[in-house]
Amino acid sequence: MKMEELKGLADNIRSEVAKAIIGQEEIVDHLLIALFSSGHVLLEGPPGTAKTFLAQCFASTLSLDFGRIQFTPDLMPGDIVGSNLFNFQTSKFTLTRGPIFCDLLLADEINRTPPKTQAAMLEAMQERSVTIDGETHKLGSNFMVVATQNPIEQQGVYPLPEAQLDRFLFKLLIEYPDADEEKLIVSRYGDRMGAPVAADFGISAQADEKLLATAAEAVKTVKLVEDVVDYIVRLVRATRETADLENGASPRAAIMLASAARARAAISGRDYVIPDDVKMLAPSVLRHRTLLSPAAEIEGRQVDAIIEGLVERTEAPR
Repeated sequence: MKMEELKGLADNIRSEVAKAIIGQEEIVDHLLIALFSSGHVLLEGPPGTAKTFLAQCFASTLSLDFGRIQFTPDLMPGDIVGSNLFNFQTSKFTLTRGPIFCDLLLADEINRTPPKTQAAMLEAMQERSVTIDGETHKLGSNFMVVATQNPIEQQGVYPLPEAQLDRFLFKLLIEYPDADEEKLIVSRYGDRMGAPVAADFGISAQADEKLLATAAEAVKTVKLVEDVVDYIVRLVRATRETADLENGASPRAAIMLASAARARAAISGRDYVIPDDVKMLAPSVLRHRTLLSPAAEIEGRQVDAIIEGLVERTEAPR
């Protein structure tokens, strides 16, 4: 697949999502980048900001097996991955697959379930497989998680374990719309008693499993020169060297940032990565992999502001 074709595919998906979603262009771009770089996405925002609706609309543009899990405090790991149940007719145990056996999984309000159940997602997100009673079952090569969560300040939520956060390529912050966008939202959806449904907007699938595999292979061919690799490594290492952060980002973050930069270049129609690709994606890749130091927390500092400062101070190749 040529980069112009991949860019055209990305444009088509954007256009379909825009049939139902007002604004959120940057969020949709990040979803596209994650899709073409085999990454997972965590959407965080207050209730009522269309996190779930956005994920549903994005899924509607893909001819993939779609699954959804509504995370609740009483959800158990077996409710996610499935279990072996005894069949009295055959006197054998039969695997009952959970909703995680799909291509694109919407994990809705993932932080409303306890850490033990959240941990059931770790193997699936990292290795694209699940283990049930000692037997490993493979998931699809296109397996992708789009998770939503409410801010940790909300009641009835559990912080995601650091190990699970590190599995997400991006953590995207969904803000309230501006005044003009909110007027348009109310005008379009003000006659609905319930939440909108993606199927009502004529969104058509633009890609299937085969086309996505071809696109993913094309992304891998995007050139990443040594100067840009050095820039990525220096930027990630800077998160470990500043006194403002208690924990910095891991080497996995550098690998994921490089992969995402390749995908951003590809959906822009380029077969090479430029420093701006790295700069634009760094906050989304790094914000959930770092932790404020006690001193910075007392001073009221914010992780995003610290990361943006590191990006500004880290010299980019010319």
